[in-house]
Amino acid sequence: MDIFLFLIFLAATFGAGATGALFPTGDWYKSLKKPSWVPPNWVFPVVWTSIYVLISVAGARVAVLEGSAYAMAFWAMQIAFNALWTPVFFGLRQLRGSLPIMAALWVAVLGATITHWQLDFWAGLAFAPYLLWVTIAAALNLSVARLNPDQQPLAIGKL
Repeated sequence: MDIFLFLIFLAATFGAGATGALFPTGDWYKSLKKPSWVPPNWVFPVVWTSIYVLISVAGARVAVLEGSAYAMAFWAMQIAFNALWTPVFFGLRQLRGSLPIMAALWVAVLGATITHWQLDFWAGLAFAPYLLWVTIAAALNLSVARLNPDQQPLAIGKL
């Protein structure tokens, strides 16, 4: 594995993850009704950091392989939707509006998992926890939207 490529992918993942610092959960999120099975807050940074390292390894392993165009396209797609979801959900407080982004993220992660797996067993395996986690995140997003039907999105001028 090319360490420089790994660092490029890692920078991309942590760039996407930085949206969490730009749009923290805060009191607004704490006040929302959530399902009983929501993970504790400390789980999120641990899981996301692990996932970001794993998918960076996967990207670096596959990027140098012949025939990796679709895998790289799905890799780019998933990190773009990953970066977009947080500002929409936490920044704009669009509980329902973030659902199509989450759906696109799930499809992108599935596509990345399959295309990475086809090229490199370990790269595909590295995406498996991400697919599981984004499935949980999608269910949580949907549950929070359903449990808080009267929650109003933040007006763009109030950001």
